[in-house]
Amino acid sequence: MIGSTIAKRYARAFYEIAAEENQLEKYYGELSGFAAIISENKDLKEFLANPIFDQSEKKSVVESILQRTDISGITANFLKLLADKQRIVILADIVDCYRELMDEALRTVRASVKTAFPLSAELIGKLQQGLENQTKKKVDMTVVEDPSLLGGIVVRVGDTVYDNSIRTQLNNIRNLLGEEM
Repeated sequence: MIGSTIAKRYARAFYEIAAEENQLEKYYGELSGFAAIISENKDLKEFLANPIFDQSEKKSVVESILQRTDISGITANFLKLLADKQRIVILADIVDCYRELMDEALRTVRASVKTAFPLSAELIGKLQQGLENQTKKKVDMTVVEDPSLLGGIVVRVGDTVYDNSIRTQLNNIRNLLGEEM
């Protein structure tokens, strides 16, 4: 809980800078890219989280990574600040909080779609258009194949789930038959 509160504060501060510069998406990309570098390297992640190592060593490692990337000065300074304040370990949470603020400002909603079989580009476009009409927001949609569904589709938009999978329909029928016995 405390970690998420701190992450929200840092995300809000960085978001405000990005909004002033009109660079919301660019800075999000840089921040999430750096977070991906950390999360993909187990040794680096453990090093940054380990309190045994000196903060100056951690900051030095962060700076050397930044020199090898194409990250803007503002994002680089923010990441150095996180290293200085021993907050680099909550970078993933900061990225998530920042993304929420950015999505709200850009009137974007994220949707995940699970299907049993691949969807055609035309069907994906129709589904996205339908979700945009329903939510009155731009939809950033990811489509994932999940053969365990047997058939149908499951769409998650924020906290709302639209489950029209065959598995769910079969479970509903099973529950109905069980109640009538």
